[in-house]
Amino acid sequence: MARIHSQDTKPELLVRSVVHRMGFRFRLGGAGLPGRPDLVFPRMKKVFFIHGCFWHCHNCRRASVPTSNTDFWKKKLSGNAQRDRQNYRRLKALGWSYMVVWQCELRKETWLLLKLKRYLEEKGSCG
Repeated sequence: MARIHSQDTKPELLVRSVVHRMGFRFRLGGAGLPGRPDLVFPRMKKVFFIHGCFWHCHNCRRASVPTSNTDFWKKKLSGNAQRDRQNYRRLKALGWSYMVVWQCELRKETWLLLKLKRYLEEKGSCG
C-alpha cells in the first residue's frame, strides 16, 4: 500500500487536463476543506473528488473486495466510504458543492467532458 499515491494519480491528471482544456482554472489539494478535494474552484465554491472505484466502494466491477484477508478489506473500504459521506455533508454545510468523478468513468472521455462541463457551468447547485 506504500506505492499507492494520493496525489497526481493517472485519473487525477486526466481530469485536470480535461478541465484545463475546457478553460477552467482550479487549485489543487483542497487543504482546509473536508476530505481534501482533488480540484477546487474557489470562486464557484465547487470541488471535485477523483475517486478510485476500489478504494471508495463504487458500485462497479472494479470495486470487488479481495478474497484474502476479507475482514480487513471490508472494514477498511467501508470506513473509506463512510468517511467520504461525512466529508460530503461537511462540505455542503460550508456552502460548497461537490462532484465525484469515478475511475471507471474516465474511459469515455466525451461523456466525461459533458459531465464536467455541465457541473462547472450550472449555477448555485449543491451536492
